[in-house]
Amino acid sequence: MFTVAASVLVVSAVIYVYRSVKPPPPKICGTPNGPPVSSPRIKLNDGRHLAYRERGVAKEHAKYKVILVHGFDSSKDIYLPLSQDTMDELGVYILSFDRAGYGESDPNPNRSVKSEAYDIQELADQLKLGQKFYVIGMSIGTHPIWACLKYIPHRLAGVTLVVPVINYWWPSFPPKLKNEAYKKQLKRDQCKLRIAHYAPALLYWWMTQKFFPYSSILQRHPIILNKRDLQTVQKMSQEPMPNEHKIRQQGVYESLHRDMMVHFGNWEFDPMELKNPFPDNEASVHLWHGHEDKLVPYELQRYVAKKLPWIRYHEVSDGGHLMIHESSLCVAMFRELLLGEEPIIA
Repeated sequence: MFTVAASVLVVSAVIYVYRSVKPPPPKICGTPNGPPVSSPRIKLNDGRHLAYRERGVAKEHAKYKVILVHGFDSSKDIYLPLSQDTMDELGVYILSFDRAGYGESDPNPNRSVKSEAYDIQELADQLKLGQKFYVIGMSIGTHPIWACLKYIPHRLAGVTLVVPVINYWWPSFPPKLKNEAYKKQLKRDQCKLRIAHYAPALLYWWMTQKFFPYSSILQRHPIILNKRDLQTVQKMSQEPMPNEHKIRQQGVYESLHRDMMVHFGNWEFDPMELKNPFPDNEASVHLWHGHEDKLVPYELQRYVAKKLPWIRYHEVSDGGHLMIHESSLCVAMFRELLLGEEPIIA
């Protein structure tokens, strides 16, 4: 009798662990049990779909065509404080899209840093953006931008990285500098990053368990925002975001969790070993960062900029992680990238 009871307990424990570790299948948009498709989409060569959104002037009349890459827990409907008048003045067409697994874009179980660049290239080709286009990425949405610099530099007319999230396992970081910055993170985030890098199969369990704090971002810890970020959040809260509920609708694993596994995993290349894609100054690469960014240490960002002197580095003294959502800074980023204007940082 005792043996039977023990066996039942063991089996029950195994089932519990299995269910805790294994993520549920995604609810793919357009399938019988999935959310409906309400946005325009393209079909990629591998059969997946990417949903997109267009803003600004009509692309047929645009002077500049920009692909905008959203960050963590966001989508093609990202809040972008550019007025229609400003976009008309610039003559810019802006194309944003749901990255794989987000919003209405199909999940990609084989997603990698490299695959993100080729998703962007296919999107540009199917929407006929021409031989060259600009790219802007923000936060964790900058690993596709680094990948574009690595794999499709010949397609780029100019590049901007905004508060790019650092991967602590990039080989070029000096161990002392990296370790000091890493230890400044909250313990919950140190654990999250280690799991994403070393044991990604356990990430779903860690991000859904209720026993320990698991993520400062998803748990909205106040430490992640500085004074300027808080003001930006307040302003953004006054803007309607009717599609916000769609961001994770296909499941948190294929959107948020896979994003972390890709970004903090082992990359196919070291960004700090990239060559200048524009050796004749035919275009430019820009990196914007906030000195008071609570999520990405400025010390590491400065090191990246030092290793890649062809990047034009701009550090906002009291800037945080949400700089692209500030109207004055957002306009400055676009004018610098497209018109070559020296930004006035306020």
